Amino acid sequence: MSNQNGTILSVTNLKTYFQTEDGVVKAVDGITFELKKGETLGIVGESGSGKSVTNLSIMRLIPEPPGKIVDGDIIFDGIDVRKLSIDEIRKIRGKRIAMIFQDPMTSLNPFLKISTQLMEVTQLHLKHSKEQAYQHAIKMLEIVGIPDAESRVNSYPHEFSGGMRQRVMIAMALSCEPELLIADEPTTALDVTIQAQILELIKDLKTKLGTSVILITHDLGVVAGMTEKIIVMYAGKVFEIAPTAELFATPANPYTKGLLKSVPDPAHEQGTELYQIPGLPPDVAHLPPGCPFSPRCEKAQDICVREYPPFVQINENHFSLCHFAKEVYAESLKEREVN
Repeated sequence: MSNQNGTILSVTNLKTYFQTEDGVVKAVDGITFELKKGETLGIVGESGSGKSVTNLSIMRLIPEPPGKIVDGDIIFDGIDVRKLSIDEIRKIRGKRIAMIFQDPMTSLNPFLKISTQLMEVTQLHLKHSKEQAYQHAIKMLEIVGIPDAESRVNSYPHEFSGGMRQRVMIAMALSCEPELLIADEPTTALDVTIQAQILELIKDLKTKLGTSVILITHDLGVVAGMTEKIIVMYAGKVFEIAPTAELFATPANPYTKGLLKSVPDPAHEQGTELYQIPGLPPDVAHLPPGCPFSPRCEKAQDICVREYPPFVQINENHFSLCHFAKEVYAESLKEREVN
């Protein structure tokens, strides 16, 4: 085990590319970040920005071909994940690193009872007997708040609602008390009250078990109260990384500012249109030569179109990929003072 608050996951210059008929898609292109023990990291960005591929790479779940991790280091608790054999990674996957996948409808096997699917994990990783695994499955369903768990454990996935299925996925992911939990859009397609319950549940389990969490979402509202640190991704790159409170208060990247402006505000005046970032996310197989965000950026100058932006350090823990990062940060500070 890593020491208290030591780094449990270190990702350096990770590159995951896909060969397609259209050319090489650089889905993740040189990402670097660290996650401390017990910390929650949010990864946000529009669809197609590389969030899920980053985390599938950490789990070594990239389908080869067409995908391939072409470069970079993934060090989990001192173990070089890229050097592990398939058998070795399987011992870690599900036990020490677990993932809640994006779609609970397709992540559960429709032909198997919930009990069978939950028991498999602990029989494999914790060497439980059939009876131990069955009792553990009931306990896990109770932990994630499924009423009457003893009788529901023998139901099939189609007998559960979407929110309940998501809870079953969480129960499965947490069965072996993993050190790292990756939650990929854990609240998509759930109504607001269930969303809040699921997030509260992840928070509770983190507190009880000291689990480190990576929370992937396109919803900045979700990460606001859940994370200590946020990575903003765009076109397979880290566009900004900062402590959560600082990122919300003083973003240093035009893309981050656009995402924050797009979050619906309850105080929003009736009749005024919601803000949306102009244009569409780029085709990562054919990126422009300069900044990938420049065609959509209201701050873009000639240099943005011509030259790739530098990764600018704003302060000790705050970085932004932008030619004008310091100006954008100064602007955010001013706006904050005015408000």
